Amino acid sequence: MLPLRGQGCSRVVLARILRPRLSAVPRGSSGGPGCAWDPPPGAGELQGEPDRFGGISLGSPEVLGEMVTIPEFGIDSPDFYSDLREVPIPHPLTGVAGAEALLRVYWMWRHPELNFNLFLSSYWKTFTYFIFYISAAIQQWKSQGRIAVWLHIPILQSRLIAPAASLGFCFHHAESDSSTLTLWLGEGPSRLPGYATHQVGVAGAVFDENTRKILVVQDRNKSKNMWKFPGGLSEPGEDIGDTAVREVFEETGIKSEFRSLLSIRQQHASPGAFGKSDMYVICRLRPCSFTINFCQHECLRCEWMDLEDLAKTADTTPITSRVARLLLYGHREGFDKIDLTMEELPAVYTGLFYKLYHKELPENYKTMTGMD
Repeated sequence: MLPLRGQGCSRVVLARILRPRLSAVPRGSSGGPGCAWDPPPGAGELQGEPDRFGGISLGSPEVLGEMVTIPEFGIDSPDFYSDLREVPIPHPLTGVAGAEALLRVYWMWRHPELNFNLFLSSYWKTFTYFIFYISAAIQQWKSQGRIAVWLHIPILQSRLIAPAASLGFCFHHAESDSSTLTLWLGEGPSRLPGYATHQVGVAGAVFDENTRKILVVQDRNKSKNMWKFPGGLSEPGEDIGDTAVREVFEETGIKSEFRSLLSIRQQHASPGAFGKSDMYVICRLRPCSFTINFCQHECLRCEWMDLEDLAKTADTTPITSRVARLLLYGHREGFDKIDLTMEELPAVYTGLFYKLYHKELPENYKTMTGMD
């Protein structure tokens, strides 16, 4: 049991937090030990935004609304302690008191007409009202047939994570400035999709067809420095080809343009991806400049190497060797045999587009004209 804080402050004691059952929020008269709490104004009126999974997406600023503006009530009477008794308050979801109570408060015994909320500190008011608002809204959404709730909590309101967890919410993912929790309301196990589990790395194979030279680097700070293509992780919202061009320029100072996608590697439980899955894409790029000015912090060496030499050397990574041989084949037999070209197409979501990579499709097959 937490002790009372100093005189002149609002007081509450958190006895225990249990995982409550999702049932209707009880209503009862205010004031007096053992009475059910009245929901705060507006409880059960949270709307949220419907999502594409049949659930509700709710940002915590919507929840906090009036909660953070509840006025403080200081207790200045020197007889305050003699007027207080410890009383179990019914669980806000189940109505169960005693050993199953969520909270125990110090009640002003001789003045039961004063609602206990007057003695909650700002922190615990937020905690208590948060549970009321969410639990009431959950019942509303379940009655509407919603199957899930998404709760977005800004980092500065992270204190709401614990009470949300007591209602059954669990983490879905976190960003630099917020976390997102979910609560499954449907039948059986949750069918909500997991968060992104892959990182995307992109490398650029900059090949000069006139000289048959290809741009390669050796990474600095590696225990084994082998020749490879310059590259790095794709930024959020960045196209694969743009990542390749950017990474090549940042590491080598060479300007280039995207021509095609050559290969995709998929690796699970990757140590370099925090144990998640890793996608590594290699693109064919055409050089637009040739003077190397490589990054001393990232690269130990950088040079234009003969493509056949790269394909034969043992001083390279397996994927670099394989792609070098693929390029050699394409250079001799035609790049149309190895290239996955890109075309931008409209997505099913209004106003959005995506990039599709595949072997070149003849125009008459694109339009399906003259096929009879």
